[in-house]
Amino acid sequence: MLDIFIWLISFFIIIAIIVLLIYQLTCLADLEFDYINPYDSSSRINKVVLPEFFVQGFLCLFYLVTGHWVMSLLCTPYLYYNVKVYMLKQHLVDVTEIFNSLNREKNRRYYKLAYLVILLFISLFWIIFSALEYEDD
Repeated sequence: MLDIFIWLISFFIIIAIIVLLIYQLTCLADLEFDYINPYDSSSRINKVVLPEFFVQGFLCLFYLVTGHWVMSLLCTPYLYYNVKVYMLKQHLVDVTEIFNSLNREKNRRYYKLAYLVILLFISLFWIIFSALEYEDD
């Protein structure tokens, strides 16, 4: 039963990260269609970038502590990318360069979103598998 709760917690953590990415993509789309000014868009995105990094790092650590080594290994490329971007100080969106880097920023977030959707489906599979295994006992 504990395994089901662990997978449910990880499922909701992944959902939270996906919501943060969708919020960032919405801000970029609003900027692209000129519904919002560059300052507001970049300040909104910059407010949720670090929480996204922390929640993803917590997810990787959570998998490591709970003994789900394969999922922890699957999370490490995303964690490595976030740490690399943070160390190079490229994690924040610059107000003055946001129009020049709009497509690149959107593509980065789309790749992250695709990666997280794959992790979400794997997590969902393990929730179902754990529930069926618990039911058999």
